[in-house]
Amino acid sequence: MSQLHSKRERHFLKGPSSRWSELKHVLQITTEFIRGFRKLHFIGPCITVFGSARFKEDHPYYALGQAYGGEIAKAGFAVMTGGGPGIMEAANKGARENNGLSVGCNIVLPMEQQPNPYLDLTLQFTHFFVRKVLLIKYSYAFVVLPGGFGTMDELFEVITLIKTDKIKKFPIVLVGSDYWKPLLDQLELMAKENTISTDDLELLMVTDEVEAGMQHILDRIQERFATTNTYKPKWWYFEKK
Repeated sequence: MSQLHSKRERHFLKGPSSRWSELKHVLQITTEFIRGFRKLHFIGPCITVFGSARFKEDHPYYALGQAYGGEIAKAGFAVMTGGGPGIMEAANKGARENNGLSVGCNIVLPMEQQPNPYLDLTLQFTHFFVRKVLLIKYSYAFVVLPGGFGTMDELFEVITLIKTDKIKKFPIVLVGSDYWKPLLDQLELMAKENTISTDDLELLMVTDEVEAGMQHILDRIQERFATTNTYKPKWWYFEKK
């Protein structure tokens, strides 16, 4: 099934197709969005955790992800991740261990990324851009642990949306100062060359400590944002709490 989904997406991204084919793609994308909106509409405020799928359970970064998931749950937020293994699994596991709501937005890949076993709510996506919208739309803060291309893509998507005023100035915590130092050096060079503003560097809080990162998040959420979900299910939409 994943090979079929990948083939469809390659066909969608390869360039112009027939009008009928393009219409089918639009309907498939719209269906993914609607399913995601319906499932996530009533879950309440989330904090999204990004990070690599490659770290195993015995890795220190896995332990950090698990600890953040636990503290996010204790603070009363749902923990949202990409739903896969590694850091995503760790954060969802931490939430589950602390009686928090654990949400995963999984992506269908040729290598069959399976949803991790610590999810209370799972969504499956074919398109990365649909998945990213859902990972960002319902979250009040973002915790970013070490990761690869996907994690970098998600991190810079969030920063770009904040800088272009598409979303509010939600707190972003980078976990793992040694790992992120080369990136921070690059950002400082970009600020020096005036390709970004010096103020942009203040969007990121870098730490190795769970307590410090969570305090940074909670302070800014309380200062800037309402964290209650007042929407009620409507029976005529066939919605359930």
